Amino acid sequence: MICVILVAGHGRVLENEIKNNAFGHYSSLEGVPKSLLPGIGGKKILDFWWDAINTRQVFSDVYLVTNADKYKYYERWATAHGFPVDNIINDGSTIQGNRLGSVGDFDLVLRNKRINDDVLVVAGDMLFQDHNFDITQVVDYFKRKKGELAIYYEMEPTELSQSRGIVDVCPLTNRITRFIEKPAVGETLSRSASVVFYCFRKQTLPTITAYLTAHPDVQERNFGMYMEWLVNDSNVEVYGMKLPTGFQLIGQIGLQEYEKWLEYFSDKQLQQRAKEPYTSEAYARVGLVGNPSDGFHGKTISLSVANFWAEVTIKESQKLMLVPHPLNDPTEFGSLGDLHGISRKEGYLGGLRLLQATCKKFYQYCTEQGIALPKRNFTLKYDTNIPRQVGLAGSSAIVTATLKCLMHFFDLTDSDLPRPLQPQFILNVEVDELFINAGLQDRVIQVYEGLVFMNFSKAIMGSKGHGDYQRIDFDLVPPLWLAYIRNPSDSGKIHSNIRQRFDSGDAEVVAGMQKFAELTDQAREALEGHDIPRLCDLMNANFDLRRHLYGDKVLGDENLQMIELARKFGSSAKFSGSGGAVIGICLDPAKLPLLKAAFQEEGFVFCEIIPRQTMPDCLSRGSSTDEEISSADQDDETNDHRNNESTS
Repeated sequence: MICVILVAGHGRVLENEIKNNAFGHYSSLEGVPKSLLPGIGGKKILDFWWDAINTRQVFSDVYLVTNADKYKYYERWATAHGFPVDNIINDGSTIQGNRLGSVGDFDLVLRNKRINDDVLVVAGDMLFQDHNFDITQVVDYFKRKKGELAIYYEMEPTELSQSRGIVDVCPLTNRITRFIEKPAVGETLSRSASVVFYCFRKQTLPTITAYLTAHPDVQERNFGMYMEWLVNDSNVEVYGMKLPTGFQLIGQIGLQEYEKWLEYFSDKQLQQRAKEPYTSEAYARVGLVGNPSDGFHGKTISLSVANFWAEVTIKESQKLMLVPHPLNDPTEFGSLGDLHGISRKEGYLGGLRLLQATCKKFYQYCTEQGIALPKRNFTLKYDTNIPRQVGLAGSSAIVTATLKCLMHFFDLTDSDLPRPLQPQFILNVEVDELFINAGLQDRVIQVYEGLVFMNFSKAIMGSKGHGDYQRIDFDLVPPLWLAYIRNPSDSGKIHSNIRQRFDSGDAEVVAGMQKFAELTDQAREALEGHDIPRLCDLMNANFDLRRHLYGDKVLGDENLQMIELARKFGSSAKFSGSGGAVIGICLDPAKLPLLKAAFQEEGFVFCEIIPRQTMPDCLSRGSSTDEEISSADQDDETNDHRNNESTS
């Protein structure tokens, strides 16, 4: 691949203001080309670009196009920076009136050097905020998409879209659907600004000559107008890639703006470097009704539980490090017997693999979606009190918290990874990377929190790409209890063939999953109608149906013992998830202490559930998650809930 740096502009506004500055602060910079002016930290702007581009593994040659007026400056720069002087192209222009235009300069290089290769072209006189973006990630994405590529960034609030090329980008394919060079006020709502930072395939290069032939006026020979033509009026597919940095083309600004953007970008970098460690939590969940139909296009109602949580902390570091948890990822043991006992009880798979898989999938997602990440390293560590192997979604809680940390660290928002799609991302981490059998329910409730009704019907999933998730009034949650096996183990579990039967169209299983969905609809009506006895009956029916479909051998003796014990005291009871824990509603409060004592006498852990409530947000009752949820609902009640845990 070839790289071309354009520095042949003749804009004199900044140069004249530097020359006429009354205070003489910039006297040493009189006549200096714009791209050789100081950038952030005093380093020349072009030096930053050369550092980013000087990668022989990516570019076989790099060319720099300048004008006759400033050629000597660049010749001197080249000898001091290891840039081949023979690769500086002089376009012969000396004033604005005889310029070639940026597209004309690009065409000059293509003809002069007889280039027949893919090309990356940038404007070398652009200030940019974050100098750690990875040029190889840009090139890799360009090759992956097999189309032209335009880099864009989200404009700062103070920037006017009328001064930029603005793009509309398809959120599914990342294809640029419209390019507007310096749009009129109100012409577009997009704040995605394209700059002279493009990748072109060699088969598209002839369009440069075609465009110049059709546009002899030099006023139309800038890259913004060419890209507007290429995107809107040709059949060439142009894709967009978002960089996590702002750009300012200083060829179009004066001294005051130059100083302002230098200070602004410097402050931004200081803020990033000084970013404090960030901790995110995700909570255990209980399936109130409907599970396990979330993996079979069914419906569920799920509730966040504040008693149990996982938290992940991220902080910037020189190297990328994943910190093992002293209990969950042991590497030291008192003896071989200790190793045997801990491995037999806890298994071999701690939380470290979850952090690593999430990081891997996060980078993959950003690469596929055209989101370039800055080269910033971090340290991740985690903690959790969610009991293992009892169906309270402990693994997905760690993944969810890790995703929140990564999005915060790299300044990604719900527009980069939409909230309704985050549960699918989390599920993909567990299924694709770690081969964990799971459904969407756990991930949905851990992303949204609160009390949520979920519809995973095939029609909805096919049309939206995600389920329909609706908030239920949190005040409707009845008092719930939770009991779980003290020392669970994966060994000896009988695996179910329900998935194979469902996929093959087994009538009994398909009808059973439909029945789970009907129970969920009825449970919602019972909740909203304050009919708790009816809700108890539906929870019991939910378990009875599960038992019928899966069989007692799959469910296990201890799980069945907990269900029977609860019903002995007149309480409803069903699995909270996949087994290992049960939840219920005790209609007679006087029996709750007796129920608790009975479970404890049998060696089970018993607690009263503390629901995890979120602050009000724009996902109102009955609305779809196509509306975004405010990020303000994350952590306000965390400490109070932890201080009031009742886990024994």
